[in-house]
Amino acid sequence: MSALVDAVRGGRTAEVVGLLDGMTDGERRAVFPELRELRKELRADRWGPATRRAYPALQVAGAACQTGAAAVASWLGASDTRWWQAQPAVLIDVLGDREPAWLADVAHRLARRPVGAGVAYELVSGLVRLSGCPVPTTDAYVRGWLLHVGVTWPHDGTVRDRLRREPHLVQLVAAVFETDEAGAQLGWLSGDGPNSWTAALSQLTAEGTLDRRTMVDACVARLLRGGRPADHRVFLRLLKTLELTRDEELERTADWLALAADAASTVASHAQSVLGALALDGALPVRRLAEMSDAVLFRREKKLVRAQLVLVGKVLARDAGAADELLPAAAQAFGHEDSDVQERALRLIERHILKAGAEVRDGLGVAAEQLIPALRARAVALLGASPAVSETAVHAEVLPPAPEPVRLAPVPASAAELAEEVGALLAADGDVAAFERTLDGLVRHAHQDRESLVEALGPVVARLWWVGGEPAHVGQYAFGGRLSPLEVLLATLLGKVRPDSLHRAVQHGASAHACVHSPLTRAFTARIAQVAYRTATDPLPFLLSTPTWSTGLLEPDELVARLDAYRRLGARVSAADFDQALLRVRRTDESASAAAAEKAAGLGTTEGERLARWLSSGPPTLPTYRRRTAGARLLVELGELLELQEDFGPEFRHLGRPVSVYEDRWHCYHWDDVPRRHWLALLPERRELVAARVLRDLSNVAVDDSRGAAAVLPLLAESGGEAGDAVHLCLAYGLGARHEEDRLAAVDALLVLAARGRLDVALLGADLGQLVRRGAVKPLRLAESVRAAAATGANATIWGLLRDTLPVLLADLATGGPDGQAGKARGLGELLAVAAECAERSGARGELPHLARAADRRGSSRLVTQARRLRGALALEVAA
Repeated sequence: MSALVDAVRGGRTAEVVGLLDGMTDGERRAVFPELRELRKELRADRWGPATRRAYPALQVAGAACQTGAAAVASWLGASDTRWWQAQPAVLIDVLGDREPAWLADVAHRLARRPVGAGVAYELVSGLVRLSGCPVPTTDAYVRGWLLHVGVTWPHDGTVRDRLRREPHLVQLVAAVFETDEAGAQLGWLSGDGPNSWTAALSQLTAEGTLDRRTMVDACVARLLRGGRPADHRVFLRLLKTLELTRDEELERTADWLALAADAASTVASHAQSVLGALALDGALPVRRLAEMSDAVLFRREKKLVRAQLVLVGKVLARDAGAADELLPAAAQAFGHEDSDVQERALRLIERHILKAGAEVRDGLGVAAEQLIPALRARAVALLGASPAVSETAVHAEVLPPAPEPVRLAPVPASAAELAEEVGALLAADGDVAAFERTLDGLVRHAHQDRESLVEALGPVVARLWWVGGEPAHVGQYAFGGRLSPLEVLLATLLGKVRPDSLHRAVQHGASAHACVHSPLTRAFTARIAQVAYRTATDPLPFLLSTPTWSTGLLEPDELVARLDAYRRLGARVSAADFDQALLRVRRTDESASAAAAEKAAGLGTTEGERLARWLSSGPPTLPTYRRRTAGARLLVELGELLELQEDFGPEFRHLGRPVSVYEDRWHCYHWDDVPRRHWLALLPERRELVAARVLRDLSNVAVDDSRGAAAVLPLLAESGGEAGDAVHLCLAYGLGARHEEDRLAAVDALLVLAARGRLDVALLGADLGQLVRRGAVKPLRLAESVRAAAATGANATIWGLLRDTLPVLLADLATGGPDGQAGKARGLGELLAVAAECAERSGARGELPHLARAADRRGSSRLVTQARRLRGALALEVAA
């Protein structure tokens, strides 16, 4: 070992620099192969103390001992040294004697690396300074510069002072407007104070350091480009700080029109205010205002639409001649989803209709047919709209087709094909069907030709962290969450987990940290552990529990055929695999179960007799349950399920143990979503058991504003078995979730349950009424969810749900109810609006308890107007 390599291994960076200074170019090149081998050696234990100590010195030595710019840039930007880099000043020192053109090449190569590569900005900027080359304007370099300048150093002046000292200020500021996520980074770096980036850039523009026209055009262009709200916020703030003159605003009329039509609501609001001021000053032609109104009134945001109607009204009050162009534009609002907006537009047209010509009036009459029935009555006499006051047509109920389970494809015939599917599954964490098919494929090929399988898997798993580890070390993490279930079996096949580690997992089960989810995790992990152990010691020919369908369901005749194959092969059954197979086998078809039970009994094996008893016991049953409250939450407790306590292994018996609201620990380490998608496949005909154990998680998305737990709801809807109280409460919490993606998942689940005939709208509606009343679900969030569901055509379903939700809330409104009812009034108005629309479209008729009292209240609030609308809709006659 050379003295340089020894110093690198010891992490003595200063000594490395001294040794490099005394070496010729030829000596440096000669020692580089040793450095490359050392790097390969350290990769095997990337996070070990020896690696962390050696990497900074290795980065310095490797960069100094290579001559090609591409090779040096690749060495400095390597992913394995990202977390243990040398100081930029040291690297610049050892590279500083190279030619300027070479330094420029390295600098630009490093700048082109992605942001995630973690190349230090100070290193690249130092190389740019030494070489005198043009400054890079890549995303990584610009974002590094923003961070470098934006960090507040009290001894180094304000942001404006640091920007003034930047020699490449003009080029870098121009690049900021072209860099993804730059606005979000500017926002959190310095906020909105006097030392903010927006203040600094506007001051530099005012004093002439930055060109004003260029800055204004760049701001507008960035807003036109779109992006995340954080980006909009910063660049819009900068545009406002620049305080455009009237001539500058007029020059960009086309841009304001585009922003008002399509930009995010905050940006569109600013564009609307600019155009509104121009219109009221007479600087915006009526044709342009009509064009703007057509676009804005088509948007969903009620605030923008109301402001536009107010603007049109002001212009019409000043210029009667504009009616022929502006009134047809205002009529766009007749088709808005909100009835209050429709009424505002109708009142506007009522005030100015006499200013319009006959042809325009005819067109307005046609447009008025989009109005809700209650408003169309006013439009008949005024505009000549089609009379549809006394009767209304019923829209057919439209539900999406119920998703059908997919039969699992056969296992790939060759090890190479299977290895490709393993790689895809490792990269994307596929669904239950992909996982189960791959798992069975690995077991089959390991039994047939293990050597060929291991050879095919080599390139696929080469980059996984445990491939270079010692078996004793990897085995410690096999079941602690560091390895995925698939990786446990892969590591077993490659000899990276010792059989004794797997045996301990089989004997002692999963972690002792018990929580409400533990029975699901224990059962899932027990099967993986036993399959891996048998793969290492006594390979199985195939898995008995591989489902027939993508939901996890296993056909009984298929399981009988597999047991018969085991009998003929003389193979020993894996207990956990057979337990899982029994829980998956279909028992709802009693005739098929009886025929399969007779065949199973004829096998003459212990497992065949057990399967026959299981199939003959009848369809799956559910334990007793009762509802409990916990704060604002409604939860479900389950009793013991006795049939899971007989014959099953200890890890599977827990699935039938009681679920308690107060005794079970709800906070746990099951934060990873990957195992959750497999829980329903454990019990494909008993979704209530799974729903009861994830109910607290689902309540958190509404009560605690957490994110992501509702992703299980579509799977819950597609699963089998009774959809009882636990499933409907899970759905209710999802409909009231804080985050839109969770609400949309709940809407999908609601539509699937309705399409499959499994949705109890009365139960769900009553649950939602109680949850809103208790404060667990906010009515505005619920209104967004049911509006989205109704928009798909499920009007009768949503009306049936709200018919049982609204009386609870209206009763509280009438009697004063519990504390906080005043704060719920606005959300109740939105719910009434959705209910009224669904009643109009579905032809619902009759009385709704407590509705009349709300409709008879004085005033014109959202709640009152929508209550009157719903009362009117329920009293209409239905067209034949």
